[in-house]
Amino acid sequence: MRSVVLDTETTGMPVTDGHRIIEIGCVEVIGRRLTGRHYHVYLQPDREVDEGAIAVHGITNEFLIDKPRFREVADEFFEFIKGSQLVIHNAAFDLGFINNEFALLGQQDRAEITDHCSVLDTLLMARERHPGQRNSLDALCKRYGVDNSGRDLHGALLDAEILADVWLTMTGGQTNLSLAGDGENSDGGRQQPSPIRRLPADRPLTTVLRASEEEVAAHMARMAAIEKAAGAAPLWLQLEG
Repeated sequence: MRSVVLDTETTGMPVTDGHRIIEIGCVEVIGRRLTGRHYHVYLQPDREVDEGAIAVHGITNEFLIDKPRFREVADEFFEFIKGSQLVIHNAAFDLGFINNEFALLGQQDRAEITDHCSVLDTLLMARERHPGQRNSLDALCKRYGVDNSGRDLHGALLDAEILADVWLTMTGGQTNLSLAGDGENSDGGRQQPSPIRRLPADRPLTTVLRASEEEVAAHMARMAAIEKAAGAAPLWLQLEG
């Protein structure tokens, strides 16, 4: 399934008071992997941004003066999300604003995004898994060990990227695990894969290649990282115990 993790920033709230979208950020996930494709745009809302909203996301009226209006990007945005599973934290908020933008353009066929996309609300998911606890994006980052150190202010693309990490960790628990051959480390950078040690073809069938002390230490460190991210000991360690 193709998923698009989405976030928006707005001039304020609620949408019924005439507030508009000023930033859209989306990242694409296919096969539980970030593909590197994203959609990001700032928008001129043709109204003032509330001071309270500026305090949250830092996007000022002056910054938005020369940005495109939603009607100029509506088609490319719709094409990016069409047919996908949208992953959104507090989906009712973002979908209400997106539907409103299409409705203001008179595009009634697009004014109900759920007719074109399925929706997964990570806030509802988190409330089911962690009842009675704080389930903001920042709280989930702390709970699941997702790095959000660059999030001094909200930003749609940054928040979409962080939400993608949180969602994949919530639903899989091993998004930061580098397996042989993937060559990626937990912060999205590249690392050299461990060399493959091939046994000689004429070896006795009883040959056992034991892990070195360094390999055992690396294994235990990885188990500890999985336990921190998943909130429970890996099954491997439970069996060993």
